[in-house]
Amino acid sequence: MTQAEPEAAFRQTGWPGLRARLFHLYFVLARPMTLGVRGLIHDRAANTVFLIRHTYVPGWQLPGGGVERGETMEEALTREISEEANIVLTAPPQLKSIHFNRRSSPRDHVAFYLVEAFSQSAPKRPDREIAEAGFFPLDALPAGVTPATLRRIAEVFGGTPPSPDW
Repeated sequence: MTQAEPEAAFRQTGWPGLRARLFHLYFVLARPMTLGVRGLIHDRAANTVFLIRHTYVPGWQLPGGGVERGETMEEALTREISEEANIVLTAPPQLKSIHFNRRSSPRDHVAFYLVEAFSQSAPKRPDREIAEAGFFPLDALPAGVTPATLRRIAEVFGGTPPSPDW
């Protein structure tokens, strides 16, 4: 898959797609507005970024997830990267931008953070949620990185102005 291929190529079909849409419907009904977080984890020394591939949606993407009731965005990011990457923050992350995620719903937003101070206890092993995870050189990202992930990387490292959309 190339960077130029449309986002529709990353939509899941069949049972996994239905499952993803039902899961999102639950959150739309349970919460009038949804808020998520994603973290661009950058190892400056190696010039690599951490990406994950979920078991239930296609493509490589940044770790993150939903902000739960009673949780701050930073607390949600800390929890999500711990669960999805075995990564612990060693300094506060930098909030880079907030995006409207109209692809998910007409009321979904994503807070995007840059994480450069962290430690990883062990490589992330596959589980029920994460099929694969790891650090990749910026100049050798894996095939199938989602368009939104490529946009965030370009905004941080390529000087592209932040898009209001995820």
